[in-house]
Amino acid sequence: MSAPLPPFSFSYTPSIPENLLKLKASIAITTYQAGKVVFISPKDENNLIVLPRSFDKPMGLCLEGNKMVLATNDEVITFSRSEELGTHYPNKQNTYDSLFVPRSTHYTGRVDMHDIAVGKNKIFAVNTSFSCVCEVGGWENFNPIWQPNFIEELSPGDSCHLNGLVMHNDNPKYVTALGKTNTPQGWRDNIVDGGLLIDIQSDEIVLEGLAMPHSPQMINGELYMLLSASGQLIKVDPTKKSYEVIKNIGGFVRGMAYYNDYLFVGASKLRKNSSTFAKLQFAEKADFAGIKIYHLPTAALVGEIVFESSVDEIYEVAIIPDSIRPNILNTVNPVHKLSLEIPGKTFWARQTNDDTKDH
Repeated sequence: MSAPLPPFSFSYTPSIPENLLKLKASIAITTYQAGKVVFISPKDENNLIVLPRSFDKPMGLCLEGNKMVLATNDEVITFSRSEELGTHYPNKQNTYDSLFVPRSTHYTGRVDMHDIAVGKNKIFAVNTSFSCVCEVGGWENFNPIWQPNFIEELSPGDSCHLNGLVMHNDNPKYVTALGKTNTPQGWRDNIVDGGLLIDIQSDEIVLEGLAMPHSPQMINGELYMLLSASGQLIKVDPTKKSYEVIKNIGGFVRGMAYYNDYLFVGASKLRKNSSTFAKLQFAEKADFAGIKIYHLPTAALVGEIVFESSVDEIYEVAIIPDSIRPNILNTVNPVHKLSLEIPGKTFWARQTNDDTKDH
């Protein structure tokens, strides 16, 4: 009997480390199933290195300049990125070229936040439980700012499984949902082809009958998204209310990031014991967990990262620019409290034995 694989074992196309070095970038994913934010970075031209950090059901992840925002089970955490704090990180000096350090936590309650974004110095999030888009901050758990017009009451029922969010000019513009229903969990009745794309600003349904839409994104002024139930990457024409299939990826695709002509797409295995996934006809084909990398102008597959242990389901994929060895601290590890940052300067405070344990 073969020995079990070490946690977060993975394989990858040999060209990926060199390509990430050329891009001067790293990959970040969230996996609520494993309870981790995972950074994937080039160790050198031939090898990748993986760095997982524990969070409580991490979902939406947004990078904006030197800030990062993460939606978890009942919190939204903001991080500040610092090169100096990374260089002088007490546990490993001169190892990391940037460090994401938690700076604030907002307690949202358990409302199942999905996609999250930053605009106009505000944090916007998809509140899936309440079927709304909300602002995060202030004195309340959240501030609802929009609901689909078919949702009659603001209540925690997850009636349409709102999930994806697209920003335009610093404001929420489009959302995706899995069903046009007004009853709690009603979207499950037509899970495979009941999906919607909605224009928030006009309250207009742009597309219907979609196969579990996720991860909508504006790329070079054009709207793309993933159809998880059909394994497709599509490009949408909102004016004509139509779309074209750019790539038949296969499997359950969710989580997408674009950077310098390359598209990084997350793929998940499906839980056989899940009441949501078990009845899907494509469940047996979704046997791959990892990231597929495409050259978007040609739609050519240029590489794959395959997780062989620990990671089965991916929610979000993001790119960390200008960093080939980033690190992130969670709020479980007390070492984050020793990182001090003021305008123009950073410091590490004196530490005790309990301050330097990795989690």
